[in-house]
Amino acid sequence: MHGSANLNLMIATARKAARGLSRDFREIQSLQSSIRGTGDFAGRAIAAAERILREELRGTRANYGWTCSEGPAVDGEDPTRRWIVDPLSGRTNYLHGLPRWSVSLALEHKGEIVSGVVFDPERGELFLAEKGQGAWMNDRRLRVSARSRMTDSLLATAIPPNGSDGPSDASRERETPAACVDARRLGAASLDLAYVAAGRIDGYWGSGLRSWDMAAGAILTREAGGFVGPLRHDGDFMA
Repeated sequence: MHGSANLNLMIATARKAARGLSRDFREIQSLQSSIRGTGDFAGRAIAAAERILREELRGTRANYGWTCSEGPAVDGEDPTRRWIVDPLSGRTNYLHGLPRWSVSLALEHKGEIVSGVVFDPERGELFLAEKGQGAWMNDRRLRVSARSRMTDSLLATAIPPNGSDGPSDASRERETPAACVDARRLGAASLDLAYVAAGRIDGYWGSGLRSWDMAAGAILTREAGGFVGPLRHDGDFMA
């Protein structure tokens, strides 16, 4: 896929931020016996990745707005364009040495996501999409699963973990589609949605999600031929 200048900037920036995260992830895997040491190390790794993303994206497109999982949002001189960034999607996995995390970047134009990148450095998988250009993983065009019956489907979810604001355990149980083959809580919303786009997972729903959790994954899913929309109310999302 030959992307726009903005998409190519996003790809290069995601790769650059991921290099430091990958290096630090190796250290975290060796620090599992020290809970405090792991958390402190992960915090520094995330901060370093966020700094790279901000410097590269805002340094090149300084007039664009900025929304990130780390720190306050910034309004840009161009009110129609905004970066939506998660330096580390799947941070609990990362903190515990579980190799399922990603860097997630999206570009919004006039309220619509027009470009998205989800990079999984542990598997060397770069998911990318641009409005009207399809969704891709490395050099392979993506299509959502052809399964149309719930009884054949494998789903993923991002219900809030214990101790966070969100539905009770009882309501979580009611929200789980009983007729599906199985449901997974894999811990990285951006990768869950990328897997929907790739046809590895047949559907996804989540509660309490923020824009950086789902922006890149949403355009991946749409450009792969899938449906994306609200489930019930603000923060509840399905694909």
